[in-house]
Amino acid sequence: MSTPRRGVTRGRVALVVVLIALFLFITSIRGVASFYTDFLWFDSLDLASVWRTVLGTRVLLVLAFTAIFFVVMWVNLLIADRLAPETRSGGPEEELVERYQEFVSGRRVLVRSGVSLLLGLIAGTGVSSQWENALFFLNRQDFGIEDPQFGRDVGFYVFQLPFIGFLVSWSFAAILIITIVTAVAHYLNGGIRLQPTEGASRVTPQVKAHISLLLGVLALIKAVGYWFDRFELTLSTRGFVDGATFTDIEAQLPALNLLVLISLFAFGLLVFNIWRRGFTWPILAVGLWALVAVVAGGIYPAFIQRFRVEPAESSREAPFIERNIEATRVALGLDDVVIERFEYEPVLSAAEVAASQETVDNIRLLDPAVVVDSFQRLEGVRSFYNFIDLDVSRYEIDGETVPVVLSARELDVTGLANRSWEATTIANTHGYGLAVAPSNAVEPSGQPDFIVSGVPIDTDRAQLDIDQPRIYFGEGVGGYAIIGAETDEVDFQTEDDIVQTFRYDGEAGVGVGSFLRRAAFALRFGDLNPLISSEMTSDSRILMNRDVVDRVETVAPFLELDADPYPAVIDGEVLWILDAYTTTDRYPYAQRADRSQLSRNSGLDENFNYIRNSVKVVVDAYDGTIELYVIDEDDPLIRAWRDIFPDLFADGPPSAELEAQFRYPEDMFRVQTNMWGRYRITPPSDFYVATGAWDVAQDPGNQLGQRATVQEADEQGIIRETEARIEPQYLQMTLPGRDNAEFVLFRPFSPFSEEGNRPQLTGFMTAGSDPGSYGQLNVYEIVAPTLPDNPAQFASESATTPEISRVFSLLEGDGSEIVAGNLLLVPVENSLLYVRPIYLQAQGGTPLPQLEQVIVGFEDRVVMRPTFDEALQAAVGGAPTVDEDELPDDGATDVDPDADVDPDAGDVAPPETTTPPETTPVDPSDLSVQELLQAAADTFDEADAALRAGDLARYQELIAEAEAFVEQALSATPPDDPVDEPPPETTTTESTGTDA
Repeated sequence: MSTPRRGVTRGRVALVVVLIALFLFITSIRGVASFYTDFLWFDSLDLASVWRTVLGTRVLLVLAFTAIFFVVMWVNLLIADRLAPETRSGGPEEELVERYQEFVSGRRVLVRSGVSLLLGLIAGTGVSSQWENALFFLNRQDFGIEDPQFGRDVGFYVFQLPFIGFLVSWSFAAILIITIVTAVAHYLNGGIRLQPTEGASRVTPQVKAHISLLLGVLALIKAVGYWFDRFELTLSTRGFVDGATFTDIEAQLPALNLLVLISLFAFGLLVFNIWRRGFTWPILAVGLWALVAVVAGGIYPAFIQRFRVEPAESSREAPFIERNIEATRVALGLDDVVIERFEYEPVLSAAEVAASQETVDNIRLLDPAVVVDSFQRLEGVRSFYNFIDLDVSRYEIDGETVPVVLSARELDVTGLANRSWEATTIANTHGYGLAVAPSNAVEPSGQPDFIVSGVPIDTDRAQLDIDQPRIYFGEGVGGYAIIGAETDEVDFQTEDDIVQTFRYDGEAGVGVGSFLRRAAFALRFGDLNPLISSEMTSDSRILMNRDVVDRVETVAPFLELDADPYPAVIDGEVLWILDAYTTTDRYPYAQRADRSQLSRNSGLDENFNYIRNSVKVVVDAYDGTIELYVIDEDDPLIRAWRDIFPDLFADGPPSAELEAQFRYPEDMFRVQTNMWGRYRITPPSDFYVATGAWDVAQDPGNQLGQRATVQEADEQGIIRETEARIEPQYLQMTLPGRDNAEFVLFRPFSPFSEEGNRPQLTGFMTAGSDPGSYGQLNVYEIVAPTLPDNPAQFASESATTPEISRVFSLLEGDGSEIVAGNLLLVPVENSLLYVRPIYLQAQGGTPLPQLEQVIVGFEDRVVMRPTFDEALQAAVGGAPTVDEDELPDDGATDVDPDADVDPDAGDVAPPETTTPPETTPVDPSDLSVQELLQAAADTFDEADAALRAGDLARYQELIAEAEAFVEQALSATPPDDPVDEPPPETTTTESTGTDA
């Protein structure tokens, strides 16, 4: 009867084993497939060495630390077995010990090895995350700068200290676990008894010696940890500024030195206890350490901070503030800022404007954040094309540098009518071309004047040569695509809806001709179609990681990326350029960067106190090739990564044409301008009281009369609403004191104020982007008896100007809304010119904003006209009064903002032109009261027509005439005789395009 039971039991055990194995296989198979396909992807980019280096480092760390833990644990368990008493007196727990001894009898090596291996894997597996610190430790670079407290090179803190700190903490945790497990082993072996019997001690002398030795090792590790904690003080955040401050040096550092001595003393007592074999000395050692750690490590520093530092903080912290200022300026790239005086003059003459013609001609009238909707409506062509955002750049066209806004026409599969797997993966695989328009000019309709447009590209109109317009890799591209399938890809559709096909002939993609590879990708994507589809051929390849940011982050996870990749046309190809940063939060004495104005997509949205824009990454939009160009050879971090991954970085410098398209990165400039407002001050006493501190100027926003606000979390996590700060602006301009126009990044400053109630302009910072001046930071400090208004204040005051507010009230309403573009602040000679484009768009639906008016001003002079040239002439030379026939034909048109635009059409037909009716002069004295009122109404109608036609001067003239008619009617009416109210001023929803 027993045999069948034994068979049933074995069968159940076998079934459980099979089920467990099946579960492990199912849960791990996708991970194995992802692991395999990752290798194939890296290999397709000729970057298998990068994959192997990362994987090899992770594996070696896990094996090394697992092996170390295993050996130490195994040896201690062996000692515990050898120290087990040969005879045991009876006791309450003797039955438990006997059962354990019976279980391990003959299996001691197996049990010892199994426990050691299991705990070793737990302790070693997590170490793989330290691969970057381990590689840094092995590839240390010197900064050539010593910290002012300990005299060690900064490279020690950045490259070595992090891994040393990890080793100390891991070793302490490992020995602590080993000590606990060893004590349990001694208990199970009978060397430790919880309830001793008569004549027997709780712990045998040999066990006491063993445990004392392990505790002594813990004390020794703690001493080493305290020693290296001394260096961590240079990264302290407890004081007025980051870095080791008065309390850290005068209280915390002596406390750590004392704790080192106490730990070494405790180690000596515990080693001495090996021969004494009691618990008095271990208890004394641990108690003494705990007392000193609490008093010297916590209470004493807090006492010093409260009673010595806070009553005289400015004087106590002065030398440490000076260290912080110097380190912060170096670490954040602010040590080479060139500071210049800007002798501000409140007047601006026509001669000065003429002398700065290159700056004036390049003033940007197209706000990328606003006209991206125009790009989508006019150049989207099909519902499955999408413009994610507009970027600002410049190109040389016909021998002149032209500032442009541009965007890639990317594929958006959510807009496809058929969203089947075949349609979204095989048939529709790519976007097509760019839309490019000068940023300083518009068409007569107020829309962008495209110099690259259409699908296919309008070669008659194109002023940039694009030989390969297809966009397989881009910004925000998700999912995967299959090329080389049985069915051709859709290239584009003609205006007659004829589908043009294409077959990819580039080098991108991972071959999936074999069954194994197709199965692996099917598992990776959780999609059976790649395995079973008849569209797959031996030449088929899979394109994955198509988003350029994800693509770069996968091959170079140690680099932080800017939030705004941008396309560029280089040698007839479309390339994506990404700014990559090396950062660390371990630069001694440097202040943590102010990240308050970074977007959530920015790779810099994490703590750091050192940054360099060391790498420009270029990704080919057609074949996905990744090139990493090192542009800052002096950065120690990128030198280390270059030593670690020599195959990842380009061997030579970028081409001259590619370098001409580099831009100084926005996210880094945000951080630098955020920090400069405070760190422009170098005397510690002034820095402490923030005398002369600046802040980035407030953003006027896009809504007239309303300033932009943002919600930010303070250090306590409390959300508060604050005024938004003006974004960095790319401008083509001639800087003060320079001879030629440059492409720069620009941001203005205002005096620092918690309430934001100081709306003056104190200066502005620029960052060079052109070859030869790339990365040069210039700060222009405004010197004037009365500081000019900052952009937000100018915008607020201009919106309330009677002339401008009256036009706004007429333009807005009945389905139309006004959108204000970004306000530009442009230095012209020794004055400052404010320029703001005003757009009109229909409410609801897909917006189609068009440039309607341009505000130009300086000091207290502000005007608004249909074109920039008119506004500039009126602002500088006064508003001329001319007859309508003498006005230049600027092509102004009457455009209905509600008019539908066919997204499938190529060019938009120009709207009809409306000419305001002419009027015959009327003598008011010859008219009756009713005739006067009728004349006023007619004149108001003519004024409205003049406004729609873009003739603001004529509009103002007619408004004055209408008001004169009303006044004449009122003066001619007896007091008791009721008078019909004249009709109100007519508002219009029609907008007038202008030629800028």
